Amino acid sequence: MLFRSRRTLLNLAIAIFTIVLSLSLRSPNFATDLLTADVQALVKMGARVTGSPAAERASEFLVNEYRKAGYQVEIQPFSYPKFADVGSDLTVNGTAIRVWAMVRSRSGHPSGKLVIVPNYGTSEDFQTVNVKGAIALVRRGGGLTFAQKIDHAAAAGAIGIVIVNNQSDNVRGMLMQPSPIPAAAISGKDGAPLLAQPTEAQATLNVQSRPNAVGRNIIAHLPDVRQPKLIIGGHFDSVENSPGANDNASGTAVILALARQFAQSTEAQQIWFINFDGEEDGLKGSEAFVEQLDSAVLKSLKGMINFDMVGVNDRLLIDGSGALSAVATQSTREEVRSSRFGRSDHASFQAKAVPTLFFFRGKDPNYHSPSDKSVDPRLLKETQQAASKIISQLLK
Repeated sequence: MLFRSRRTLLNLAIAIFTIVLSLSLRSPNFATDLLTADVQALVKMGARVTGSPAAERASEFLVNEYRKAGYQVEIQPFSYPKFADVGSDLTVNGTAIRVWAMVRSRSGHPSGKLVIVPNYGTSEDFQTVNVKGAIALVRRGGGLTFAQKIDHAAAAGAIGIVIVNNQSDNVRGMLMQPSPIPAAAISGKDGAPLLAQPTEAQATLNVQSRPNAVGRNIIAHLPDVRQPKLIIGGHFDSVENSPGANDNASGTAVILALARQFAQSTEAQQIWFINFDGEEDGLKGSEAFVEQLDSAVLKSLKGMINFDMVGVNDRLLIDGSGALSAVATQSTREEVRSSRFGRSDHASFQAKAVPTLFFFRGKDPNYHSPSDKSVDPRLLKETQQAASKIISQLLK
C-alpha cells in the first residue's frame, strides 16, 4: 500500500512538472529568452562554414536541443567539391608566418632552402638559380598566371612555392587544375622581408588543403513520423569570417522555437524540422535532401516553410508559392507574393513542385561580414508567432 502511495505521488509530481514546463515554454518572456540564448550560442561558435569544426559544434548543439524537446534526430551527411585551406603556414628559421594555400593546391609539408627567384618567375628566371629540392619564393605579377609560376617551379625541381603578393595584404590564388607541388601565397607585408634576405634560409612550407566539403543536415521529428506533411527549415551554416547572427542563427533559433512550441501538439505529428548545411555554397544541403527524399514523401508534402535572416529590419516579408500563398495571406492578412527575393533553401523544394513560404526581413548592413553578431529578439518572436498561425491553419 505504501509502495503504491509513493508511486502515485511520484506520478503526480511528474505530471505537475510537465505542466509547469509546458506553461513555461509558452511564456512569452521565457520563449524570447530561449530565442536569444540560441542565437548567442551559435554566434559564440564563430563562423559556421560547412565542414569546419564550428559547423560540427553547431550541428551537435542542434541535435541536443531537439532531443531535449522530445524529438528523434537524424544526421544526413553529404559532400560536394569545395576547396578549403584548413591552416597553412611558412616557417622560416623557426618563425611561422601565415600563408594562404592556392585553391586546388596539393597538400604537403616540404622542407628545404628558401630560394628567391629573380624577377617574376619565368622559365628563364628559374634557370638562373638552383631550386632543386628547395622552396621557391617568387613575386606576383610580370604577366604570368599563378599556374605558370607553379609549373615553372616544378619543372625546375622545386618541392614547393610561395608567391609574394604585390599588395600589402594577401590573395587567395585560384588554380584551374591541382598543382604539381604545394603552392601558397604570402602577403606583401610578410613577403617583402623574405625577398630582402641576403642569404638563403631554411624553411618548411605547410600547406593543408581539403578538396571537398562534408555537410550535415539535421532532421528532427517525433517518433514514427515517417511521412511528414510539412517541412520547417532553414540553414545554420554561415560564410567564412562571419559569425552569422542574422544569417542565419536567427532563422535557426526560430525553427528551434517552433519545434519546442509544437512538441506536445497534434501538428508535430505531421512535421519534420530540418536545419540545412551548405546553403552559403549554393543550397547544397537542401538540394541533397530533396534528391535523397523518397518520391512518395515529396509528393505528399503540403509545403515547406523556410526562415532566413529574420532578426534585423522591422518589416517581415513573406514570399510564397503554390497553395501556401493563400493560406499565408489568410493567416497574416497581408499579401503574400511569389519570387520577390533571392535564392534560399526553399528554392530546392520549389524545383520539385513543392509549395513554399519564405520568411525574410531583407538584407542588413552586416550581411556576410564579421559584424553580423546580433539580432533583435523581438523580431524573432514576431516571426515565430506569424509562422505559428500559418502552421496551425495549414495542418488543422
